Amino acid sequence: MAENGGGGCCPPMDLMRSEPMQLVQLIVPMESAHLTVSYLGDLGLVQFKDLNSEKSPFQRTYAAQIKRCGEMARKIRFFKDQMSKAGVLPKEMLGKENDIDLDDVEVKLGELEAELVEINANNDKLQRSYNELMEYKLVLEKAGEFFSSAHRSATAQQRETESPRASEDLLESPLLQEEKSIDASKQVKLGFLTGLVPREKSMVFERILFRATRGNVYIRQTVVEETVIDPNSGEKAEKNVFVVFYSGERAKSKILKICEAFGANRYPFSEDLRKQAQMITEVSGRLTELKTTIDAGLGHRNILLQTIGDKFELWSLKVRKEKAIYHTLNMLSLDVTKKCLVAEGWSPVFASKEIQEALERAAVDSNSQVGSIFQILRTKELPPTYFRTNKFTSAIQEIVDAYGVAKYQEANPGVFTIVTFPFLFAVMFGDWGHGICLLLATMYLIVREKKLASQKLGDIMEMAFGGRYVIMMMSLFSIYTGLIYNEFFSIPYPLFAPSAYDCRDASCSEATTIGLIKVRDTYPFGLDPVWHGTRSELPFLNSLKMKMSILLGVSQMNLGIIMSYFNARFFKSSVNIWFQFIPQMIFLNSLFGYLSVLIIIKWCTGSQADLYHVMIYMFLSPTDELGENQLFPHQKTVQLVLLFLALVSVPCMLLPKPFILKKQHEARHQGQSYAPLEETDESLHVETSGGGHGHEEFEFSEIFVHQLIHTIEFVLGAVSNTASYLRLWALSLAHSELSSVFYEKVLLLAWGYNNWLILIVGIIVFVFATVGVLLVMETLSAFLHALRLHWVEFQNKFYEGDGYKFAPFSFILTASEDE
Repeated sequence: MAENGGGGCCPPMDLMRSEPMQLVQLIVPMESAHLTVSYLGDLGLVQFKDLNSEKSPFQRTYAAQIKRCGEMARKIRFFKDQMSKAGVLPKEMLGKENDIDLDDVEVKLGELEAELVEINANNDKLQRSYNELMEYKLVLEKAGEFFSSAHRSATAQQRETESPRASEDLLESPLLQEEKSIDASKQVKLGFLTGLVPREKSMVFERILFRATRGNVYIRQTVVEETVIDPNSGEKAEKNVFVVFYSGERAKSKILKICEAFGANRYPFSEDLRKQAQMITEVSGRLTELKTTIDAGLGHRNILLQTIGDKFELWSLKVRKEKAIYHTLNMLSLDVTKKCLVAEGWSPVFASKEIQEALERAAVDSNSQVGSIFQILRTKELPPTYFRTNKFTSAIQEIVDAYGVAKYQEANPGVFTIVTFPFLFAVMFGDWGHGICLLLATMYLIVREKKLASQKLGDIMEMAFGGRYVIMMMSLFSIYTGLIYNEFFSIPYPLFAPSAYDCRDASCSEATTIGLIKVRDTYPFGLDPVWHGTRSELPFLNSLKMKMSILLGVSQMNLGIIMSYFNARFFKSSVNIWFQFIPQMIFLNSLFGYLSVLIIIKWCTGSQADLYHVMIYMFLSPTDELGENQLFPHQKTVQLVLLFLALVSVPCMLLPKPFILKKQHEARHQGQSYAPLEETDESLHVETSGGGHGHEEFEFSEIFVHQLIHTIEFVLGAVSNTASYLRLWALSLAHSELSSVFYEKVLLLAWGYNNWLILIVGIIVFVFATVGVLLVMETLSAFLHALRLHWVEFQNKFYEGDGYKFAPFSFILTASEDE
């Protein structure tokens, strides 16, 4: 456990056991409550309990203040959205918000919102007018072209001939031309409408007009080349200018309804050419004025947004903090006098002094005449688990917590996982070339961690950045195991000395060790490079890695059982020591510990004994002679003793513990998990229904069945878990063979063609295959398998993982939250 190491506010970090916790009660005067919670949020070492859980959010004391903060948060989100659209970045906050008042912030936010809303409304009106005038200008230009061309055509025809026959069938003749021979009283006056219609609706629009008026219209359309911004929707659209000629008011009303249904914008138009030119001039002038006004408005809006951006982070943090403070205050209960607030919460034992200092400082700063009261409560409730981690250990602790949060002061697997996790990963990923690639990628993340920490990364990149130190350890161990395997992108290198073997003659290079003779000392570190490429490479490496996997697996499982001993000793459970730890150690090591010893003896002696045969017939025929499979004297006797111990250990695990627990329960009326605090008044004793360790009821059948399941799980798991560690051998072999295939079948094959183009393509394929398959997919695969070995094979020997995390009220967490 962590103990106060004299000097400094916090004790030395200790990951083996979680921090000792205490349930504290704070009685705070109303006038200093806000400042007290604020200072405790800065401290970040108190997890408040909700004492008003039976009340709805609207019935709580500070519901109005939370609503007020929520309204301010809405305004801040509105500003953020407006700045994002305008491309204005909020200025980074350099100072603190000590001098800023929430009331001033509320007033300022209200004024700025009103001003910004007014500017946006004016800008929208001006922009709509501008878009309408742009459409009007297009109508004047396009429809004017139609009228002027028709007028020119009619004038030319009138000059050519006096006879009307030449122009009877011409469509280009003016429709409004009055025939001199027709009596004025019998003339039909034609009207016309102009406007713009969306291009995708233009054909349907024309067809509907024709049918609605029974063909008594004449319509002309002209395509507008550039896109037009629609005044109503504000979106860009492709449109056509249309002119519709009609006769009569009924036809006109029908045309107006159809235009409205099709979203066609209509604009007034004069057939007088002089008036058309005058209107175009006027519209162009108004467009210039509107453009200037809009630009000035946008400039003013950008200046306003820039002003907001300068204080945005400060205001945002202030509002989030205030909202968090009031949410916390709502978890406090009112005293009967309604002059004090009572808070309860968990805090580490080492934080008592800092909490009391924060309470005193809040009382002084708020000019309270009465100080806050700090006292420790007794409880049987299970405290939260709190490990103080740093940026190096936090990722490993997250890996452990993903399986389950440690029970209060239970032994933490993270202490060993820091080393064993990257090591087991490296056993499966052993290649020092690939390890260097991983290390370079990780060093980039570590060197630029300050800059990257302040940026928003993608999901995958965020995970890689969070585990950068774990990946660094994985890459370093991969380099180490790669040197042992002597593989650099599957290529062996005699780094530490020349190979101990040489060819007897030129023919021995034909992939066999028969023609090799030992001419030097044994290769000093790792695998002799001469093994690579030989016919016996695969059988040799298979045997080596399989046996190595069993040794590593048995070692780690033994470590897990040893950790269960330290747990039992810490919680003073002699039953678990005598009837769980000792039988489990005997059972595992009588079988697989013995197998590990046989492997080491075989390596040391060079024996040809078949270990499969030894282990199988140890169970099937324990009294038979071993013959050539005997590795040491009296081996048969040793095997009989070990087999007997393994068989005896099973009932020792199963039977005694339930009966002893039953006897202990009968001997005591009520069990307590924690020793009483001498300085605590009896009136402050807190009884809680959840999480207690005392056994109000003892169900012997339930305990017995649980112990039976636990025993069967361990016995079967000893076999299955040992076999599970063979994944170390399988994945290591797969990684090595894949790397060899990419090197030989891609790179060397491309090199053999003596063609630069094929070589370049081969190198590109090799790089992509190495990165995509070996550095990404294989890394993920080895990571997941190492994760499984820790979660299942290692942690199930001692780790319960049924606790819950310490979640203190902290402004550091509040500041990092995204609204």
